[in-house]
Amino acid sequence: MPHQDNLFSQGQETDLDSIPYLNADISDGRNRNVYFETYGCQMNVNDTEIAWSILQKNGFLKVNDIANADVVLVVTCSIRENAEKKIWNRLEQLQHLKNRRPKNKTPLKIGLLGCMAERLKRKIVERSKIVDVVAGPDAYRDLPRLLSETDSGQAAINVILSMDETYADVIPVRLNQEAKSAFVSIMRGCDNMCSYCIVPFTRGRERSRPISSILEEVRSLSGQGVKEVTLLGQNVNSYRDTSESSYYGFGVSDVVDEATSMARGFNTIYKSKKGGLRFSYLLKKVSEIDPEMRIRFTSPHPKDFPDEVLHMIKERPNICNQLHLPAQSGNSDVLHRMRRGYTREAYIELVDHVQRILPDVSLSSDFITGFCGETEAEHQDTLSLLRLIKYNYAFLFAYSMRQKTHAYHKMKDDVPEEVKQRRLQEIISISRIGMAEMNAKQIGTQQLVLIEGKSKKSVTALAGRNDGNIRVIIPGDPIAVEVGSKVTRPMQPGDYVVVKVTDSTSQVLKGLPLYHSTLQGYHSKENGIR
Repeated sequence: MPHQDNLFSQGQETDLDSIPYLNADISDGRNRNVYFETYGCQMNVNDTEIAWSILQKNGFLKVNDIANADVVLVVTCSIRENAEKKIWNRLEQLQHLKNRRPKNKTPLKIGLLGCMAERLKRKIVERSKIVDVVAGPDAYRDLPRLLSETDSGQAAINVILSMDETYADVIPVRLNQEAKSAFVSIMRGCDNMCSYCIVPFTRGRERSRPISSILEEVRSLSGQGVKEVTLLGQNVNSYRDTSESSYYGFGVSDVVDEATSMARGFNTIYKSKKGGLRFSYLLKKVSEIDPEMRIRFTSPHPKDFPDEVLHMIKERPNICNQLHLPAQSGNSDVLHRMRRGYTREAYIELVDHVQRILPDVSLSSDFITGFCGETEAEHQDTLSLLRLIKYNYAFLFAYSMRQKTHAYHKMKDDVPEEVKQRRLQEIISISRIGMAEMNAKQIGTQQLVLIEGKSKKSVTALAGRNDGNIRVIIPGDPIAVEVGSKVTRPMQPGDYVVVKVTDSTSQVLKGLPLYHSTLQGYHSKENGIR
């Protein structure tokens, strides 16, 4: 489809000023106050920052108190039914807020953005009469026009999915300017078409953002003092930039013409892709921008872990030694029904291979219990996988069937809800035992921790994260400015400090801060460059 900027083009250029039914000040927010509410995954937070960047440039102002808002924009999630129920309940509350709007003020505008907007489209306007704007994930550039259209009293909808929209030229405006960590979207959409997943239908086909714009954003974040960047995408490690502009300035050898290399024993339902700058190259270039900036990435698919990605993590101290490997199930038949493209055996072999290259890697995973047709024996296979592979963290969910998916059209959601919930509690219990065991192994070790801020449970303690992305709680007293020094200074968000781990739970580590350090100094002088 054409780019959103060309939405009105019909074979020739069209001047927005010449369209009679649009206000002359269409791109002018007229200092209207906008309030954002964001639900769901980190991609939705990034979408919020993109939408805010676009609206800010068009004269809107952001407020942190909904009582002062002229426009309320709700960025929605559609991944599970409960996520949508929360939005419907919230819309009922916003109805009351809209009804109580003083008559001397302009009417309050309510907008629904993101995945739920794309999935339900006009049903949202029909069911909830208070919604004025419905904008899908690829329509954020159109928000100023959509909001202008609502001034006439009618709802405005744009849920067109794009084949090329990556918002490459939009620099997101961070909602928390004080945070020392940030998220950078490197791609949008997904081509995997797992049978349970709604993402390809709400966010469209997979397309990668040009590498030059990613590097520009990371440089900007480094200049703002950000110490940790997470590269975001629905299938982040299948990144493949084929834009011609990206090749300028890069060596021919950097562009891979061969078919995409996958982990052994993994396959896809789509044809192998060729050409472009791949994820390992992007990791390399991003890690070179600021050696003192940690690099993470999420969410990957296990199939896209060729050795070059693993070796890049091993070689670069600032690429965190932490991987998210979503298993989804421990049974091969369930994985086949899910269309995951691998067996239980292939997944275990991949984990073994990863741990041989990265011996101290921190692993996390996703699991869905109660998928269509899941038997008790198949559920037991998932429990046994959780016992076999000790994850540092796991995200666990009961299956929720979504319309449009392959499972919705071809399978039956035949596992009773009470069985799903019982199985969910069982995988939660087993995973917590494994997490507690993995965290306990770290007691007595020294680790580099990036300070994030004050602990939520103690005014005198600070919280940060180690290389494996595990939360670490420490006392907030001043510590030595460097190893062996008697001079001390307070710890601040963004500081790297060396911590001796003294205690643990399944969720957090607790420790004693020893001294301030740098990322490169810690790895080269104390642990050796990995």
